[in-house]
Amino acid sequence: MDWWTSGLVLPPYLELGVQSLSSVLWTLLLLFLWHCYRMGSDLPMSAHAHGGKSSSRRSMMSRGGSCGGAGARSRSDQIMETEEDEERGHNYLTPVQSHALFPAQASAEAKKLYGALQEYAKRYSWVGMGRIHKGLREQVRQKDHSAIQKPHLFFLPDVPSVPFFPRDAHRHDIEVLEANYPTILKEFRAVYQRGTDTKQGWTSLTSKGQSAFPLYSSGICVAGNCRSCPCTYRILLSLRTFISSNSLGSAGFWLLGPGSTLGSSYGPTNARLRCHLGLQTPPQCELVVGGEPQCWSEGHCLLVDDSFLHTVSHKGPPDAAPRVIFSVDLWHPNVAAAERQALDFMFSPDL
Repeated sequence: MDWWTSGLVLPPYLELGVQSLSSVLWTLLLLFLWHCYRMGSDLPMSAHAHGGKSSSRRSMMSRGGSCGGAGARSRSDQIMETEEDEERGHNYLTPVQSHALFPAQASAEAKKLYGALQEYAKRYSWVGMGRIHKGLREQVRQKDHSAIQKPHLFFLPDVPSVPFFPRDAHRHDIEVLEANYPTILKEFRAVYQRGTDTKQGWTSLTSKGQSAFPLYSSGICVAGNCRSCPCTYRILLSLRTFISSNSLGSAGFWLLGPGSTLGSSYGPTNARLRCHLGLQTPPQCELVVGGEPQCWSEGHCLLVDDSFLHTVSHKGPPDAAPRVIFSVDLWHPNVAAAERQALDFMFSPDL
């Protein structure tokens, strides 16, 4: 097929051009190989330049990179973010990475919670667990000093806290409760008229004149009471931030008789807010949270951070009607979804 080119004699300048092109291609190949070598050697060079910290980072990245794919990239991103936090002095997970022991003086409850957090991290991830980890390690210091805010079970650090939160913090859930105020009030009156005996589903609290009709108690549904208030139960489940899966969450009717006072106390955690829907609010009923007094209003909600020191009182005459609220525990708006999932695991009623 190429017989016509076989006897063709190339001019000397064309032969020289072919040799020059071959030399250029070999030169480019050598430059490319040298470039690849330098790129591969940059990481060890930087490690020697920055000492042991960079070396540790390189080894961790190589272990993450060996898995390949998006998971490896996210792992290396997490390490980089962790190191940036450490440089700023806000690395929550430094004790985990350094294998520091949990404080020996911690309470048995704190150690149990820390064990639950470790089990959660083994099953899922440490990602997003920084504040929870820090809160558990600092639990001892929280209990050692008096303060206006001191939850007795678990304190989540770096969470914005005020005694009373504005409606915008949980606008959807508040509007749902207030819109269904007549229905909730009707079902309360039905169960109240049957009597407040324990056989009817009521629970007497420690102080005289206090009783509750729980629909959820410490994350457990009280089935008989929910059947007595089917509409209120459905309303409760329609709320977006209701804590229904762990022992930090409760919901139900709370009754306080005239002349009764609930002394100064702290709630279990600042990771939740307690929503009070006023159902029956006679005069001289008052709630004081963190030194700030408030009164309930029928058909309207109060958002309360009960991790602050708080008191409740009904100073009406003996013949006055009891104060009645529908209380619901909601997640604090600053608690992220990953933290909520971890706290559900740590405070599961089954643990």
